[in-house]
Amino acid sequence: MKHIYIITGMTCGSCKASVEKSLSNIDNITNVEVNLEKGEAEVTMSSHVATETLKKALPEKYTLSEKEVKNVFASTSTSSFEMEQEKSKLQQLKPLLLIIFYIATASVLLHYKDWSWSAFMLDFMGLFYIVFSFFKMLDLKGFPESFKMYDPLAKRVPAYGWIYPFIETALGLMFLMRFEVKIALIVTLVVLGITTIGVTKTLLDKKSIRCACLGTALKLPMTEATFIENTIMIVMAVLMLIN
Repeated sequence: MKHIYIITGMTCGSCKASVEKSLSNIDNITNVEVNLEKGEAEVTMSSHVATETLKKALPEKYTLSEKEVKNVFASTSTSSFEMEQEKSKLQQLKPLLLIIFYIATASVLLHYKDWSWSAFMLDFMGLFYIVFSFFKMLDLKGFPESFKMYDPLAKRVPAYGWIYPFIETALGLMFLMRFEVKIALIVTLVVLGITTIGVTKTLLDKKSIRCACLGTALKLPMTEATFIENTIMIVMAVLMLIN
């Protein structure tokens, strides 16, 4: 019998090999084929193996879940499954949403006495870059592998993934210090524009991969939230350039 499972946390070929080896060592599993792009594993069993057993066999950085199979005769159970999946996704995104909330709040408090939309946006963008680059710096070795899974430029130029956190840090300082703001805005449009193209393609292809926006320290799934955060920054950059 064959079963297909969703595997999250895989970022490279070594991750694929690790998952295949871990699952293959389980009794009654005769074959394991992992599709890194889709984030799926096709597991062939000689007799049934519980999903919990598969989960426990994997290293901690990977998560495994059963792939949803639509059943028109079981709409209630399917709906329940979707609700659980949505709840799990929101729990995973909680750190990202909290960080954006705190960045936005701090940017508002800095100017609430003498409000200025342009000053608010510059500080929001500056704090956004500084905070997000900090999390990427926590694992400079692991970030490039995760980043190139969806960023088109990082896929073709590996060195870009290594210097990207430093680009973010530089942009953050430029916005906060009001240094060469126009250049920083143009670079923002180019850098985030490229990334957003990759994010959009990943979402349309419905690939299950990890988002590297907060590095590898936090296990964030690639969702519409990543697209939205990039879009917000791009819109702010456009508005600032127009003004």
